[in-house]
Order: sequence, then C-alpha cells, then structure tokens
Amino acid sequence: MSGRAAVLTGLGGWLPPDRVTNDDLARQLDTTDEWVTTRTGIRQRFVVPPGLSTSDLAVRAGARALASAGTDTVDLLVLATSTPDHPCPATAPEVAGRLGLGEIPAFDVAAVCTGFVYALATASSMIRAGIAGSALVIGADTFSTILDPEDRTTRAIFGDGAGAVVLRAGNLGERGALLGFDLASDGTQADLITVPGGGSEYRSKGLAAPGDEFFTMQGRSVFRNAVTRMSESSRRLAEQLDWPLESIDRLVAHQANIRILTAVGSELGLSEEKLVVNIDRVGNTVAASVPLALVDAVHAGSITPGQRTLLCGFGGGLTWGAAALEFPELSVEPLPGLPAPAESVRTSRIHP
Repeated sequence: MSGRAAVLTGLGGWLPPDRVTNDDLARQLDTTDEWVTTRTGIRQRFVVPPGLSTSDLAVRAGARALASAGTDTVDLLVLATSTPDHPCPATAPEVAGRLGLGEIPAFDVAAVCTGFVYALATASSMIRAGIAGSALVIGADTFSTILDPEDRTTRAIFGDGAGAVVLRAGNLGERGALLGFDLASDGTQADLITVPGGGSEYRSKGLAAPGDEFFTMQGRSVFRNAVTRMSESSRRLAEQLDWPLESIDRLVAHQANIRILTAVGSELGLSEEKLVVNIDRVGNTVAASVPLALVDAVHAGSITPGQRTLLCGFGGGLTWGAAALEFPELSVEPLPGLPAPAESVRTSRIHP
C-alpha cells in the first residue's frame, strides 16, 4: 500500500487519584459488589477529587503520549470530551497551552463514548489532507461530575480518565498507519443517552426541571444498539480493508459493559482472547475508554507489533464508529494506580 497516512507513534494515559471500589459504593448506596460485578463486570473505577477537572487529566495523558512519541511538538490537538471544563470556550486550547504546544489549532469533539474514534478520524483526515504534519488526539472525561449521586446504576458504571495518542504523517505501508474508518450516527434516538438540562434548548424553552443536570441512559435500548452498531461498523470496515474477520488479532471496543464486549466479539466470531478488556479495573471512562484500554494492553503485552487491530466505539447521539491499523512498536508507561488484572472478568458469572 502507498499514499499519505496518519501513523500512530505515541500513546499515554492517566487516571485520577481517587479509587472507588464496589464495596465503597455499597457503603453509600443500596448495592453490593456482587450486584455490580455480575451485571457490568466492573469492580472499581477512578474519580476526580474536588479541584481536578477534565483538562487536568487531558494534560497528564497528553504529556505521556508526547513522551512516548519522543517529541514535545505537534501541529494539531483534537480533544474528545463530553465533560468540558466550561460550556464556552472549548477545553482543547487550554490543554494545548498548558502542554506548551504554542499557537496550534486545537478544538473539542463531542461524541460521548465514540468521541475518541471521531477525533482520531478527524486528526487523521487533516494529516492526510496536508493541513497538519502531526497531531495529539486526547479522549478525556470526568463523568463523575454529572452523575446523580443517588443513582446506583450510573455511579457503578462510570469512571474518570484520559488517554491520548500522537499521530505523524507517514504512508499507508507503515505499521501504525490508520488504514480506514467507518463512522455513523442516528439523531432520532438522541434521548437514549443524554443530559437533559444545561443546553440552549432548555434555557430558551424553559423546560429544565430539578435533576435535569444529571446524566441519564435507557439501559436496555442502549445495550441492543451498542452491540448491533459496533458489530456492524467493525464488519463494514473489515470488508472495506479486505480483512477476513478471523484475521483480526485484537478488538479494542469501547469499555461499556462486559456483556456488550463479549456480545460484540461473538457477533464478529472473535474468541475472548482477542478482546481487550480492562473495564473491570477502570469502569466506563467514556471518550477515554478506547485509548486507556490500548495503554493497558500495550503495557501488558497483550497487543504486540504487527497485530491487526480494530478500534470501535458507541455513544450518545447516537454515534458509533470503527478504526483499523496494524499495531506499531510503542513504549508506554503503565496507568498510575492501576492494579494488575485479577482472574479474567470474562469468565465470571454474568446476569442477563
């Protein structure tokens, strides 16, 4: 293959300092470790303490990705987040400034849990078009700040974090080249995953009610859509690249729920060994989910150079998408504060 491409050359991630286990939640809410683990596969998550925000996590993850790539400069920064520091302005320019990247273009992409895949496609397209020679792409969210403190379901699922990659201009024949994307959305189902209040619609129409500032999700419908959309998107992209599904070495799907991950793997005919899973130790970290899973897998050696790797996400909007590459050799620091994997959560008893 030939032609200009965006090539993955650096990878980094960051988790906030406060670890919340299922037992910790059980002391605050009507839940148990067994209830959470058997329904979601999640055993713990990390949340920001007072005083830390999305930009703080993004800066730390971005710095690690730059160090991994062996550079301190890029031409572009794209930040995927649905929990920006402020409604206005975007968070990305502040992150670029704090990283000392100068007056480069920097902007946010809001596609919830598909945000990193969307941001990756955006940066890749700008590199292929010659607008930028390199880019820092960050997925960062602090969903703990928009959850109802009394909602045991959402508080059990979501955690905070940030993951980042560095891309450089190269060619399609290189390891690490982003080979293709499949992106889609369905705004007719926007109400399945939403924060009802706080935006211009509610302010102008006066519809806001108490509690509308919190995140809501229609779990059963989201589950069905997530499995279908991520499976279809991954299959379409594999067909575009002439990759037989059995030739895919690793699937790095959005870490939403262990049952969703295993269902997507089953739909694609992939064995459990090909699924990258770290949801048990970090929870659903929204736009940070895919890059954090990559950091964890690369550091653990479960993704190795040359492997055909599919990334896929599904989130509010509804939005979904997939990306593909043959993985390069990278040097990656481990995620701070993250314990080694316990017995695989994929073999745990999971309630329907």
